[in-house]
Amino acid sequence: MSAFGWKLKGDGRAIPEGEVVAPGERLSWPRTIGLGAQHVFAMFGATFVFPIIMGLNPQYAVMMSGFATIMFLLIVNGKIPSYLGTSASLVGAVTAIRAQGGDSAEVTGGFLAAGVLLAIVGVIVHFAGGGIVAKVLPPAVTGGVVMLIGFNLAPVVASAYWPKDQWTAVLVMIFVTVFAVAVKGFWSRIAIFLGLIFGVLISWLFDSVFGKISETAADGTVSKVWRLDFSSVSSAHWFGFPTDITTQSGVLTGPHLPTFSATAILLVVPGVIALIAENTGHVKAVSEMTGENLDPYLGRGFIGDGVATTIAGFIGASPTTTYAENIGVMAATKVYSTAAYYVAAIVAILFGFSPKFGAAVSSVPPGVLGGITVILYGMIGLLGAKIWVESGVNFGAPQNLVPLSAGIIIGVGNVAIIFTKDFEISGIALGTIVLVVLYHLCRWIAPHLRKEEQARGKAYAGGAGINAGDVYDSSGQIPSNRGQDVEPDLK
Repeated sequence: MSAFGWKLKGDGRAIPEGEVVAPGERLSWPRTIGLGAQHVFAMFGATFVFPIIMGLNPQYAVMMSGFATIMFLLIVNGKIPSYLGTSASLVGAVTAIRAQGGDSAEVTGGFLAAGVLLAIVGVIVHFAGGGIVAKVLPPAVTGGVVMLIGFNLAPVVASAYWPKDQWTAVLVMIFVTVFAVAVKGFWSRIAIFLGLIFGVLISWLFDSVFGKISETAADGTVSKVWRLDFSSVSSAHWFGFPTDITTQSGVLTGPHLPTFSATAILLVVPGVIALIAENTGHVKAVSEMTGENLDPYLGRGFIGDGVATTIAGFIGASPTTTYAENIGVMAATKVYSTAAYYVAAIVAILFGFSPKFGAAVSSVPPGVLGGITVILYGMIGLLGAKIWVESGVNFGAPQNLVPLSAGIIIGVGNVAIIFTKDFEISGIALGTIVLVVLYHLCRWIAPHLRKEEQARGKAYAGGAGINAGDVYDSSGQIPSNRGQDVEPDLK
């Protein structure tokens, strides 16, 4: 199958009972355009929320997500239907870079480095096979890294967003929780987007009833501000290229060239491990749903995401990753056609050429972001635990318990090792290094414990009917029947 040239499925209107629309097929163009619109809504909330959190222009991020999706589909030759939206895996690194005085240029320089590293991993995997990923980064390691990335962000919620308007944050948190859990189907998958709309309405209502709220600036001065400020929207043009946007929380940086620092690059490396984990899970999930063996395209998937993130870093945009929300849309509709993703990408690019759209999404009040991020960041952390549970990681084994414990506490607690006045390794970067190095060191110095764990894993798998301590098979590949379960939905 080529990247283009889709075959019409049946009459183009209805899907025959028990069948699906394969990646190389499509429904009629009106229906395909409608499905593409669903994919836009599914990715929309997280794709522009995370750039705002990272201090980058969300309009630019949405535009880049469209270009990134097209690049990805071309690199994988249309075999892996996916949408590439803004990644949350590097949010913790961005927070650390800015805390150490780094600006947006250093942040995007880190993104570029992360993209290059991921693309290199993709080339290695393409030629060496996916087993190498499972051997170097087994589920115990990837789960630990994902967990420390998520929980390291807790202070951001507690200090930057939640205190700005705590009652709006509480209501948004409750709303998103209810919609994500109690509502079925497509609406539950866009709970974040609906939460944003709800939060904006609540902020408007609170402004109308209670008036302005107090805001404390960095220099300690207190002023009165509206929760919802759309003043920048009215002055923005309908059509134009993204630029810097000034908001209540600061400037959201538009297009710029990157700069590079060793500290920033070290801080983004752990996020690459998370990108590898979520890309692997995404490919396995799609493979399970379509019934096609996509293992030969795993390396291409890494390359596609790596190239997109590299280009994003070079032009000053947000990093990208494959989105699980869009997998949910495919699972619900049974339509895996890449044609729908091209439609979604084109729509996103068109949105990206509207500064008024960028100003509108940048006006999301801090209290609304507080209610959303308290859930999103926690979900990232707990998805690490999800990887452990579904992989049957044995925490009774000291070779798992000890290195994971040390790495996670260092990452979550922002523990630092100071080498010089101008150089230190701390938080997520140090926690990841400690976790990975100690994990493999423990297996090298205690082979008898590794054998005991393997025996326990086989017994556990036999009793529970899952691939317990051994999430990958004898060739090092994650079994196809485990794909959808192991995907970490990080964004």
